[in-house]
Amino acid sequence: MNIVVPSLGESVVDARIAHWLKKEGDKVELGDAVVELETEKVNVDVTAEGAGVLTRVMAHEEETVRVGDVIGEIDADNIGEQIAKGGMSVEKPDVKSQSHELSDQKHEASERIRSGKEFERATPVARRVAEETGLKLSEVAGSGTSGRVTKHDVESFLLTKKTGERREQARDGGNGKREAIIPATQPSMTGQEERVKMSLRRKTIARRMLEAQQTTAMLTTFNEIDMSRVMDLRKKYKEVFRDKYGVGLGIVSFFVKASIAALKEFPRLNAEIDEDEIVYKHYYDIGIAVAADEGLVVPVLRNADTMSFAEIEMGIKNFVEKSQSGTLTLEDLRGGTFTITNGGVFGSLMSTPILNPPQVGILGLHKIAERPVVENGQIVVKPMMYVALTYDHRIVDGRESVQFLAKVKELIEDPAAMVLG
Repeated sequence: MNIVVPSLGESVVDARIAHWLKKEGDKVELGDAVVELETEKVNVDVTAEGAGVLTRVMAHEEETVRVGDVIGEIDADNIGEQIAKGGMSVEKPDVKSQSHELSDQKHEASERIRSGKEFERATPVARRVAEETGLKLSEVAGSGTSGRVTKHDVESFLLTKKTGERREQARDGGNGKREAIIPATQPSMTGQEERVKMSLRRKTIARRMLEAQQTTAMLTTFNEIDMSRVMDLRKKYKEVFRDKYGVGLGIVSFFVKASIAALKEFPRLNAEIDEDEIVYKHYYDIGIAVAADEGLVVPVLRNADTMSFAEIEMGIKNFVEKSQSGTLTLEDLRGGTFTITNGGVFGSLMSTPILNPPQVGILGLHKIAERPVVENGQIVVKPMMYVALTYDHRIVDGRESVQFLAKVKELIEDPAAMVLG
């Protein structure tokens, strides 16, 4: 049986061999993951279409392959043939050995129970890198959500450790005798740089960012929003909401609702350009930018105009969990008519988001900060947020963009209109 690069989804034709999960000579069962492919959007496991032995690996790790390429072979008859020819032997069970093995397994299970929290607090990619390098995850500080250890955390820790060892060797002079520490004013030591091949995803992000700059007429307009009423609503109903739906009531769901209402009034922000035509889309598939190990990904809430606040929040939570575990699918990322990105979770006060072509609009949310504002002639302190709308000026006029943001502001500052609507 040939192992073939499967269809990788919309517009994706290339992949890179990220990791062979089985090696030549390994036995595989039907449905076993044999090789992990890295694409520009997600990582994909290729599974065995039958049981047998992996007899040949035809494309090695880091090699680029295309849809339809044969990258390995599984011999379904290999085991039986080798036994018949005497090439393989069937060993009689060793009771004593099995007893030791069972004891080892119990010990390993006990270790897993004790270290379960450590295992869960790291992403799958980070765990694999740690295993390959013999690193204990307990030594690494996590920068991901809830302190989760990411691949970047592991690689940074290893690089820092390596640099520290080199400095110790330099101080000892390689002969155990302590030497003077090189002053910081001296030229940097050789070997302090590291070259790492860009992942396909990072290369794709870089290419798409550059294409967006070169192929669209991007312009950004700003406004600021009083978040008082949304904050009050969340405070009042957060416990009831969580008890009922099992998910927190966040800020983004309010902006999803407000954006859809504004898109209905200004439909060109939900359109795209196809050569000399404007394609108006009468559906609302809202992309939600989510941070992942290899860079920002934008999974899509399908038909978001039909979703409740709870469904939106559950959808976003699901995307975050899948991005952290590396289980986002190509279908999760396909399409989208408008995007919302929230730099405020990282502390950004203001930014100019970049379009996600062929979309012509993206709304950027930012940090909520208490600021003095004038209200009815009085200076008061309010929780305020700057919002930014980047749009393609080829089909969206400045008037439309300003009015779009004004509509979003109006709805967020009076959220009851959305809730009752």
